[in-house]
Amino acid sequence: MFQTLAGRHILITGAGTGIGRGLALDFADRGAKVALHYAHSADGAESAAATIRAAGGTAAVLKADLGEVSQARQLPERAAEALGDLDGVINNSGITMNRPLLKTTPEQYDTLFNVNVRGMFFVSQGAAEIMIPRQGGTLVNISSVHAYGAMTEHSVYAATKAAIVGLTRTMSLELIQQGVRVNCIASGWVLVENQRKVLELDETFDEQAAAQVLPSGFIGQGSDIGALAAFLSSPESRYIIGQTINCDGGQTTIMPAVPFFRDPVTVQYGQGYVPGL
Repeated sequence: MFQTLAGRHILITGAGTGIGRGLALDFADRGAKVALHYAHSADGAESAAATIRAAGGTAAVLKADLGEVSQARQLPERAAEALGDLDGVINNSGITMNRPLLKTTPEQYDTLFNVNVRGMFFVSQGAAEIMIPRQGGTLVNISSVHAYGAMTEHSVYAATKAAIVGLTRTMSLELIQQGVRVNCIASGWVLVENQRKVLELDETFDEQAAAQVLPSGFIGQGSDIGALAAFLSSPESRYIIGQTINCDGGQTTIMPAVPFFRDPVTVQYGQGYVPGL
């Protein structure tokens, strides 16, 4: 495994579960010192940090509600204090929700945009204020294939992920002039813990059959996203600026052909995070 992240200090938001937790473990394996942010339960972030420390790495665990602007802006500074510096941020934190368009409430809409977009924006702002004086740093924003392909009942979620793609382009133009490089990853299907809990309630779900729908023939893992995020956070990607790269097992190549949009949705994502679900 390449060690181009050795000695770098990286904040990963939403690192308590799923892709973020996988990213933290992967970055630590590559030599980075990592700050794991979480919003609700500390268990996942603490266990990942313990694994990193046991292997001789450096890890800090930080709690923040990214729906609150002040906490989002202060998080990079807290990470820099905990790690001794800040070289990069992975803006991974986000909330998933499926909800029919006509049943979506303003509170649900605001919750997703506040965390997925506004939180990312102000974490980036706080990080840039640290990185600009030292003329160096990277931001990697995690979006989704939902930014490009439609799926029933995901209108608000898709809108937040498309917003991240647009913000990445504009942020990159401003910040590269001050030494900070910004890129984005549009993640495909990664079967994380919270999603697995929901799908286990659906008796019709067959993981092996679902994997065959993807051109890759398998569902992604956090390490698949981690490998690309590590590259975009390293000097090896110095000529890549303002781009959104799909890491999706070929999912976007077949999304326009998926016929399932007429089928009723039988699962509910966002419980425990989004009001009213």
